[in-house]
Amino acid sequence: MKPTLPFLKPILFVFTLLLISCTKAPQIKGGVVSAMPYASQVGVDILKKGGNAYDAMVATNFALAVVYPVAGNITGGGFFVYRNADGSSGTLDYREQAPNAAHRDLYLDEAGNVIPNKSTIGGLAVGVPGTVAGTLEIHKKMGSLPLIDLMQPAIDLAEKGYAITEKQARSFKRYRDLFIEINGPDTFYGQTFEAGDILKNPALGKVLRSIASEGIKGFNSGWVADALVSRVQEAGGIITQQDLEQYEAKWRDPLIFNYKDLKVISMGLPSSGGVCLNQMMKMIEPYDIKTMGHNTQKSIQLMVEAERRSYADRSEFLGDPDFVDVPLNVVLDSLYINKKMSSFDWNRATPSSEIKPGDSYYFESDETTHFSIVDDQGNAVAVTTTLNGGYGSKVFVEELGVFMNNEMDDFSSKPGVPNMFGLVGNEANAIAPKKRMLSSMTPTIVEKDGKLYLVVGSPGGSTIITSVFQTILNVYEHNLPIQDAVNAARFHHQWLPDFITFEPNQFEPSLLKNLNDLGYAGEEKKSRIIGKVDAILVDDSGQISLGADRRGDDTAVSY
Repeated sequence: MKPTLPFLKPILFVFTLLLISCTKAPQIKGGVVSAMPYASQVGVDILKKGGNAYDAMVATNFALAVVYPVAGNITGGGFFVYRNADGSSGTLDYREQAPNAAHRDLYLDEAGNVIPNKSTIGGLAVGVPGTVAGTLEIHKKMGSLPLIDLMQPAIDLAEKGYAITEKQARSFKRYRDLFIEINGPDTFYGQTFEAGDILKNPALGKVLRSIASEGIKGFNSGWVADALVSRVQEAGGIITQQDLEQYEAKWRDPLIFNYKDLKVISMGLPSSGGVCLNQMMKMIEPYDIKTMGHNTQKSIQLMVEAERRSYADRSEFLGDPDFVDVPLNVVLDSLYINKKMSSFDWNRATPSSEIKPGDSYYFESDETTHFSIVDDQGNAVAVTTTLNGGYGSKVFVEELGVFMNNEMDDFSSKPGVPNMFGLVGNEANAIAPKKRMLSSMTPTIVEKDGKLYLVVGSPGGSTIITSVFQTILNVYEHNLPIQDAVNAARFHHQWLPDFITFEPNQFEPSLLKNLNDLGYAGEEKKSRIIGKVDAILVDDSGQISLGADRRGDDTAVSY
């Protein structure tokens, strides 16, 4: 072989550089963003095996029930929003509901006063769970792989264990005394856990095997149902076998609206998320928020005033549509929305006392979890699920390895009386048998120019809606990369109390002072119900990018 001629060396070098510069990073086919790395990996593994986004949803959901007990669950409920590759979409409501024996005055004493903690801690706080029914319904209608294949990873995590994160170790320690108080000194989570410990939950693994082999009957009947009902009633609850067997997940029409050239597909009632998101985005649409800039005084003013007005309507009108006649044709009407914003003045804050109707609102706790999925076929899933408070009612079923929810506190125990968060409710959300409590969960999928654009959602109680609202604007109006968009500093206004909550040390003191001078009461504090957004973006060229919120153990895994 002849040696390379000297004059060819520079040419070969340049050619090599051109090859390197033209080599693109492997294009992401799809991915999962969830609250825990184990769950995200489980979902992606299913996608790699040929499963679709709906298979991955089932697997991720059950994995979260094992590795994220503060909110992941088989004993809570949630909402599922999907968009098929062909553009068709829909939603599934598997929110918890009140037991048959529930009634309007469930938490009142003989004098008509609210009994402290009855709706938050113990058996009476537990609503009829919907997670298993909903997840199995999704698999039945939309899954492509056998159920056992989708549940085996969660079973393995329960039986073989997973490593506890530092954040989880702190959470277990914070609640340990309460776990023992409610469930006794030998309760499973009464143990002392440290970061890095391998946590095995064989009792939960056994339940998951029951569900995998028998379907819904493996949860709502037989030994699993017996253990669940027995423990809840022992703790003062009223759930029965009949409640479990009668529960049904409900397919509902998505709440769809346009914002400029976006089509937003979100969850309708009994989630208030889609309704409020619709109102807020339509309220700001006439304004050029892009030119105002990201998190500037003017953009914050505009968003706060939209948030304030929407949450006022939430308090008065919204509830379970199967029980309440909700005037959506009015509250989502453009003329009504424009009239709501007619009192907006750049030179002064609109006092919440001037915003009507309603004198109250209600929301669920921060201990909710969201995950987003996109597969290589173009199917997209946004799922938000919850136990309500951290570890729900704190009632633990030892035989099943699960905490029970405390979703009944999302109802109004008594109109005008504050709930566990110091907030009051209204008639539209009063307790009734089989009624579903109002929620703030906002799983959302966005199209741009007819193509999949954004999959987004968050936990965070009443801050869920504003977190999703701000994240969509961060991406669309302010052109932030998806990871920056979910990490960006957030603020929140919910009508009452009348002040803005800012994330600490994220906003310039001069900005806060200027807003205060205009009449916006604000404070910087680390709210325990801050949003943790998990999102997926598909840009105009079809490139997929994932964003996992920095505020938790949230993890994005792609393939």
